[in-house]
Amino acid sequence: MKIVYVLPGPMGRTEAGRKEMDRRLSILRSYACPDTEVDIVDVDEGPASIESLYEEYLSIPNTVDLMLEMENKGYDAAILGCYGDPGLDAIREVTEKMVVVGPGEAGAMAAALSGYRFSIITVTNSIVNPLYHLVEKAGVGKKLASVRAIETPVLELASNKAQTVQKLIEEGRKAIEEDRADTLILGCMTMGFLNVAEEMAEELGVPVINPGKISLKFAEALAGAGLVHSKLAYMTPPKIASGEVSGSKELLVQKNR
Repeated sequence: MKIVYVLPGPMGRTEAGRKEMDRRLSILRSYACPDTEVDIVDVDEGPASIESLYEEYLSIPNTVDLMLEMENKGYDAAILGCYGDPGLDAIREVTEKMVVVGPGEAGAMAAALSGYRFSIITVTNSIVNPLYHLVEKAGVGKKLASVRAIETPVLELASNKAQTVQKLIEEGRKAIEEDRADTLILGCMTMGFLNVAEEMAEELGVPVINPGKISLKFAEALAGAGLVHSKLAYMTPPKIASGEVSGSKELLVQKNR
């Protein structure tokens, strides 16, 4: 089985970013079953981090094209490397043979199976409302207790890991005591790759879902079961289905036409 983790931002444009991609790849491979091959790729251009719907939308076109490229390379499954699942529906519309997992959707589904009420702990208040919508769209909105933010930008999460963990535990405890959550989700992929879910679970006494790990396991399960997304749910865009165009770039109307 071949799985690819697709970053919707150009992380690899700097040496530090390339090292982080290698680190994340090593972590993903540690989660995988022995017979699962895991790779990581990023887009050529896009937002450095995603902390708003605007940045999500900016990331989508290049991510869709890269996902198509990965399907053509024969991957069985792909993970969309942002917790907000930017463009997930669109990617599923244009792919046919490759399972595509969104961490936000996968995390919500796993949390719904793990308890009665779950809370998401995310980065900034600018992404709180979109995450409420994400959970509603996933169909488990009745189980969502709250979305809380630690008010730390994505690119600063790892600069002071101890402080980040302290904030996560504080907001997690509030979610449990004030919002009656019995399960927590780390609502950011960078949070997931800090490898703090187990520490938080031990401290707080509830399951804490790592979106990177759960996405990899969902991808293995779906691809391993031979499942792909329903084309009745995610219909191929008519112009692509008819052969009028072959991809997203050909769908764009040029100014000089």
